[in-house]
This record gives sequence, C-alpha cells and structure tokens, in this order.
Amino acid sequence: MTSDLLKLAERVLRIEAEGIFGLIPRLNHSFLKAVETLRACQGRVVVTGIGKSGHIGRKIAATLSSVGTPAFFLHPAEGAHGDIGMVARGDVVMVISNSGETEEVLTLLPAIKRLELPLVLLSGHPQSTLAQHADVVLDVSVAEEACPLNLAPTASTTAALAMGDALAVALLELSDLQEEDFAVVHPGGNLGRRFLKVEDLMHRGDKIPRVDEESVMKDVVVEMTAKRLGVTTVVDAEGALVGIITDGDLRRALQRDGNVFEKHAKEVMTRQPRTVKKNVLASVALEMMEQNPSRPITQLVVVDAERRPVGIVHLHDILRAKA
Repeated sequence: MTSDLLKLAERVLRIEAEGIFGLIPRLNHSFLKAVETLRACQGRVVVTGIGKSGHIGRKIAATLSSVGTPAFFLHPAEGAHGDIGMVARGDVVMVISNSGETEEVLTLLPAIKRLELPLVLLSGHPQSTLAQHADVVLDVSVAEEACPLNLAPTASTTAALAMGDALAVALLELSDLQEEDFAVVHPGGNLGRRFLKVEDLMHRGDKIPRVDEESVMKDVVVEMTAKRLGVTTVVDAEGALVGIITDGDLRRALQRDGNVFEKHAKEVMTRQPRTVKKNVLASVALEMMEQNPSRPITQLVVVDAERRPVGIVHLHDILRAKA
C-alpha cells in the first residue's frame, strides 16, 4: 500500500511538471502582448475567476502586488452583485478560467466592455466564449489532470499559477523595482527586516533624553530615569550634541567622587560619542554597537546634519525587530 501511494504521488508530480513544461513552447507574441497590456495598466490589475481558478487568481493578484504591479482579486459572483463598482477605467482585467465558459465571469463582460478595459485570459480552451471576448489569450491547457478521474483541477491550476508567476516576474524585470522597494511591501518578512533603517526603530521627539551641558547631575539623573533608555544626550546652547552620559558613566563617576551630584553634566559626560544618521540600516547600527567587544555600547545617538539629536536607537530595539 505504501509503495502504491508513493507511485501515485510520483505520477501526480510528473503530470503537473509536464503541464508546466508544456507551456514553454507556447511562450510567443501572446505572452509578450499580455506583459505589455499589464505593464501599460494605469490603474490596477483586476484578477477574477471562480472555484479553484479563483484561488489561483487570488495568488496571482497577491504576487503581482508584491512585485510592484497593483492588483486585487474580484470574486465574479460578488462582482455581479455590486462589487464590480470597485473596477474603474484604466484598470486591466485578468480572467482565470480553464473552460473559458465560466458563467459568473461571462456575466461581467458587459461591464468590462462598457469601461473599455483590456481583458487578459488564462484558459485551457483558447477557442472558448471568453477567449472570443479577450484582448489577449494565454493557452494554459494541459494534456490531463493529475486526478485519477481526470476531473479535479490539479495540473490545470498548476499551469495557470505558473503562467501567472511568469507574467509577474516579466513585469518585475521591466520595472525599476529595487530590493529596498520590495522590502517596503514585505515589512513583516525577513527581507523587510533586513532593510529596516535606524529611523524605523529610533526613539524620537519627547522620548529623547536631553540635558544641557550646564545641568547639575541631580537633574541629569532625573532625566535619565524618566526616559528609561540608560543614557541622556548632552547638548550645547544651540542644541548640538556635545556628549552623552550613560548608566556606566554615572556609576564610574560615583566610584571616583562621592559628590558627583554637585557636578555639571559637562564634567561627567563622554565627549565625542559614537553617532549614526537616521537613514543608516539598523543592521549597520548594530555592527557599530558591537565594534569593540571589550566595551560594547547599547545606544547610539541619531543626529542630523547640524549634529542635533533627532533620536536614540537602542540595542534592544534592533534585536527585538530581528534586523
């Protein structure tokens, strides 16, 4: 029984792989026209389909959006009951329909034509009714389904999904989308975290601990305690950074001088502290903190062009963000 199941699984994978390979000889002017139609879209790509084709359509819409081509999925039945109002001039419609005779999609054709929207069809029947109304038809037919009964959409949906990926990657290649741009629409993934910048994580505004260089140490401790970052910036009369005082600086000063609270910030502060600009990658800021293993630092002051503090980035913030 086990060996029979493995043979069945192998058969499924072979049939689905052959379905995808069968698309390659059909990559012709129709594919290029589909790419150009989607690329010329001034609005959004509206992907539609029902049943298993609808599930594939949702994935294609998500992939297009993630690589820089705004797209959304429209359920054709809901579209026929008002959701077609989401579609506007300048959009392009992409239909996934293996039969090319999907009644729910055919119902939407008058509205699509009235808005003069280009229609790209992915179908297993390039002579179907939908194909006759489409501006571009991509033949995604397969020799057989992987289902032993040759009924359940399996190889056909795999082929449609693969063609959708081919279109999305072609559009990506023609765009000027960079890794940083890709990360913007993937903020929750590893790539997004990789491109987090200091300004995305820093404490700013009233959360920045700040004292002037003439402040007495009693006031310094109050400020550090209130802001709870283990550090305070020390600024001059113009607001430019002249130093910092950390918890470590405070402890060392107490060890040296029991009257430290009578001193001024400028007498205790660390001058010329390490700083960072807000547009630096968080991962680079982390490297800066770890440059001296014998005396690592846990905070960096974020400064502007005039060396005024605009933020504090803490080691824990970077580690929490997994940057």
